[in-house]
Amino acid sequence: MTWNITQASPVDAEQVAGLVEALLTEISHVMGMQAFTVDTQLLRQQADQFIGEGRYHVLLARETGAGDAIGVICMIESCALYAQGLFGTIPEFYVVPRYRSRGLGKALLSAAQAYAAQQGWSRLEVTTPPLPAFDRTLAFYQANGFDFAGGRKLKWLCT
Repeated sequence: MTWNITQASPVDAEQVAGLVEALLTEISHVMGMQAFTVDTQLLRQQADQFIGEGRYHVLLARETGAGDAIGVICMIESCALYAQGLFGTIPEFYVVPRYRSRGLGKALLSAAQAYAAQQGWSRLEVTTPPLPAFDRTLAFYQANGFDFAGGRKLKWLCT
């Protein structure tokens, strides 16, 4: 099986949103969050707004000869003193289950690393889903050159 990885454009927003919805649904299922619901319409609106706006960068994988997306990796540009300037964060990364363990995730991550270097970012960061449920995810990142940076991401809602 072969695939193509390209930078997403606004016309890809619906497919990007669909893959991110599948990611959020899978994480919530594994974590036993039965009441968790994904606002599909909001995801599609945000994908349409974010893709191509300048800070939100999306790479999309499609099986060669097919039109449907089979994987996505999203990156957001940030800056910080500790990073000595610009860096990227991966907020969403998903491969359709039937395409896993075939090298697609590694190819998407490698493409993201190359993209980060082209942007002049000093680093690329990611927060894994909760451990130990996602130990394989952590191992995947470590096997692909990511080092443990410590801590878990926390959030504060401005509502």
